[in-house]
Amino acid sequence: MKMKKFINDPENLTIETLEGLELANSELIHLEPGNLVVSNALESAERVTLVTQCGSGHEPAIEGFVGAGMVDIDVVGDIFAAPGPAACVDAIKKADKGKGVLYIVLNHAGDMLTGNLTMKQIEKTDIKCVKVVTQEDVSNAPRSNASDRRGLVGCVPTYKIAGAAAAEGRNLEDVAAVTQRFADNMATLAVAVRGATHPQTGQMLAELGDDEMEIGMGQHGEEGGGRQTLKSADETAAIMVNGLVNDLELKSGEKVLLVIDGSGSTTLMEQLIVYRAAVAELEKRGIEVVANMVGEILTVQEQAGFQMFMARMDDELLELWNAPCNTPYFKKF
Repeated sequence: MKMKKFINDPENLTIETLEGLELANSELIHLEPGNLVVSNALESAERVTLVTQCGSGHEPAIEGFVGAGMVDIDVVGDIFAAPGPAACVDAIKKADKGKGVLYIVLNHAGDMLTGNLTMKQIEKTDIKCVKVVTQEDVSNAPRSNASDRRGLVGCVPTYKIAGAAAAEGRNLEDVAAVTQRFADNMATLAVAVRGATHPQTGQMLAELGDDEMEIGMGQHGEEGGGRQTLKSADETAAIMVNGLVNDLELKSGEKVLLVIDGSGSTTLMEQLIVYRAAVAELEKRGIEVVANMVGEILTVQEQAGFQMFMARMDDELLELWNAPCNTPYFKKF
């Protein structure tokens, strides 16, 4: 099947996307050389700052969450590809306001390579920088081996917690500690019913039959071992809630943040029906949903499916979640 997308030269996809983002949100962000999406709030910041990185093609993530109260600089790579360490080093140097930089990296091979090389170069400077890795995909490794878990949509709520802690004026050690505590208590499970195409090549990232779904599929179509007959929204939500609750060892009386992330072409109608079912499943277990996010967050072009994310919450984390932020695709006032 021929790929049908409103694009120009495939080689210009990333820069044209970023230029469009800047034009649409010039009051919040601007673009700098090296594909750096920079928060306008950074100029007056006198606090710990936040840098992250990711390949393009996952819009609105991650550059859509740059702004006051969240990410200060996002370093954007090519389609589905990590940026190089030189741009990340530049971003950390640019972000540093003398209070230190928190550097958040998703656990994917290319991003980790870039992250590790970046930290080696930053260690040669006088900049205080702490790296936090998001690795919450429950499908490809047990919690006891979390370093092998992929980073999925959990990076976005992690930015919110980190950004709010930094905005309070906490020092780097405290910002890193609360961010790591949140990251250690989150989990994501993804399901897909149709794969996406790579917008530069037209290659299908995953093939599924008309009556199939796969629970545990990774961000770029990686197999998760959960291929099965397509289920209803309630049945699918029940399977995924059970997997996340068991992974986090949630008990009756606990509170959670629940996120339903559409992966590209799943309608909001479907997402809301799944969210409703997930809340009901949690209520059966005596678990209270105290915060939420539903919509397109970290996508994979036109992939059909969604990611379900949960994080254990307490009063401190809930206060940070509810703190103000103003970014192109997430705002709290």
